[in-house]
Amino acid sequence: MKPEDLHYAKTHEWVSVAEVGGQKIATVGISAFAVEALTDLVFIELPKVGAQAEAEQPFCEVESVKAVSDVYAPVTGEVIEVNTTLPDKLEILSTDPYTEGWIAKIRITDDSNLGNLLDFAAYEKQCAEEGH
Repeated sequence: MKPEDLHYAKTHEWVSVAEVGGQKIATVGISAFAVEALTDLVFIELPKVGAQAEAEQPFCEVESVKAVSDVYAPVTGEVIEVNTTLPDKLEILSTDPYTEGWIAKIRITDDSNLGNLLDFAAYEKQCAEEGH
C-alpha cells in the first residue's frame, strides 16, 4: 500500500478500507511518522480477534524504550484478523509500516467515523505542524 492512498487518524494510525463480500474491511497500522516518534520499539500488544474496536478509543499498545503508547482504532467494528508476525519482528513497523506492518483488520460496523479521517495531504500537514 502506498501512504498516498491511505487515510489517517489524527493520532497517527493509518487505515485502508476495502469492500470484501459486501462488507467494509479496514486494514489498520501506525504511520511511519508515529514509528519514528516512538523510536526503538520493544513490544506490541495486539488486539484480540473477536474484540470490538471503537473509533478513537485505544485497541492495542506499542512499547518503546521511552514509553508505552496506545494505538487508537480509526474505525468502529470487530477485529477479524491480527498480524501475528509483528510481536517477533517489530522492525517491520520501521521498514514497511504500510504493507507488511499492518496491525489488524477490522470489519466495520459503523462507518460514520470514516469522514473524520485525514487524507494524505492533510496528514502530512499535521505532521509538519507537529515539528517533524
